[in-house]
Amino acid sequence: MTEAIQSRDDRPIQTQRSRAKADRREALLTAAARLFAERGFAGVSIEDLGAAAGVSGPAVYRHFSGKQAVLAALLIGVSEGLLTGGRECVADAATPRAALGSLVDFHVDFALSEPDVIRAQDRDLDSLSAADAARVRELQRTYVELWVDVLSGLRDEDRRSLRVRAHAVFGLINSTPHSSRTHTSSRPPRATVDRILHEMAFAALLPASVAPPVVE
Repeated sequence: MTEAIQSRDDRPIQTQRSRAKADRREALLTAAARLFAERGFAGVSIEDLGAAAGVSGPAVYRHFSGKQAVLAALLIGVSEGLLTGGRECVADAATPRAALGSLVDFHVDFALSEPDVIRAQDRDLDSLSAADAARVRELQRTYVELWVDVLSGLRDEDRRSLRVRAHAVFGLINSTPHSSRTHTSSRPPRATVDRILHEMAFAALLPASVAPPVVE
């Protein structure tokens, strides 16, 4: 049986089998993000990944060649998604300030939605093969330069200084989901965290003479 059939306009239509396969692969990546964040790469087995996704350990090999391949798919995939989304933010913006506002919105939403992926990357990037780690770093550098390009239209600073600002804001945004949920009894609402992160990001990125975009 083929994995897909062609529609009348030649666009592929997924069969039930291919959709189920894609769903299982996504379930494995979601489970991997949570388990890697909780235990670290070395503390998770293929059997653990399969059990968390509702399949047997050997069934994981139908989707990935091994545990390292799961980590690579997770980290390369998220890095590609960040770069694609960031480029869309800039392409759709009419001004540098609008582009920056869109980038901050995009990255804050990512960080608050995917804290497990961020933690797994911070701790386990070195567990990737050299080639996969290089690919992740290349994608991340390109994403940083996207921010620097936008900031160069707003601040009279050299690119090295703007790069420092971008990295500092990433550090702020990426680390906050972990610190804000450390004490569950006093965890602030997501809307509160979102607002504070926006305010602090704009304060670090925009010149004092430029009013930040309104956060709704």
